[in-house]
Amino acid sequence: MNVPTMAEMMAQGKQPEVLFWVGCAGSFDDRAKKITKAFVKILNAAKVEFAVLGTEESCSGDPAKRAGNEFLFQMQAMTNIEVLNAYEIKKIVTACPHCFNTLKNEYPELGGVYEVVHHTELLKSLVDEGRITIEGGEFKGKKITFHDPCYLGRSNDIYEAPRDLIKQLDVELVEMKHCKSNGLCCGAGGAQMFKDAEKGDKEINIERTEQAIEVNPDIIATGCPFCNTMMTDGVKITNNEEKVDVLDIAEIIAKNNKL
Repeated sequence: MNVPTMAEMMAQGKQPEVLFWVGCAGSFDDRAKKITKAFVKILNAAKVEFAVLGTEESCSGDPAKRAGNEFLFQMQAMTNIEVLNAYEIKKIVTACPHCFNTLKNEYPELGGVYEVVHHTELLKSLVDEGRITIEGGEFKGKKITFHDPCYLGRSNDIYEAPRDLIKQLDVELVEMKHCKSNGLCCGAGGAQMFKDAEKGDKEINIERTEQAIEVNPDIIATGCPFCNTMMTDGVKITNNEEKVDVLDIAEIIAKNNKL
């Protein structure tokens, strides 16, 4: 698997088409690493000139900011901005909507101005340009429902890119009763994933999983590593592991294309 770092590319006098911002989850969480690998396989198959920062990438600062620690957020952000600007990065892609939202909307006021795209947007561009094809394959005829990540959908109005990709797989896209701008949070956002549960009758991820199960899908598709974890836990807790899989859009495409 070819995963060049920016340092390696710069040493060769090259500049990538896009920098892949892996994020903390994609780098360290065992489940999210599978999403990272799937996306890299697609980039390699499409012959995209990309690079990662490797050990020079730090946390985007999203958890610190959501938890209210603005000082820590700005320290983390400025560390990253110095690295990104030193490499003269113009375009960034990430599979994490939390990183996406932070890099796109909160870094500019600190001097980090880049074109930032979510991996579903880049994947759609690759399909539209004919650099990868996804029609047919092992998912043909399956029922897939898509869970809208909060920072992808409501925060940045990206609803159609992941759905367009799903539709081109020759599958049946089924929508939950709460979707798009009315979508329900998986329960992980705002650094809630790192807190103990608050008092209530039901965990948010269980409520959301039950909404997904209602439409009887074969696959619950996501576009966020945190949503993936929460929905996977929900599927396990509701005893639906043998009935439905939880997969990222990149994993679906990589598996469909046997990458």
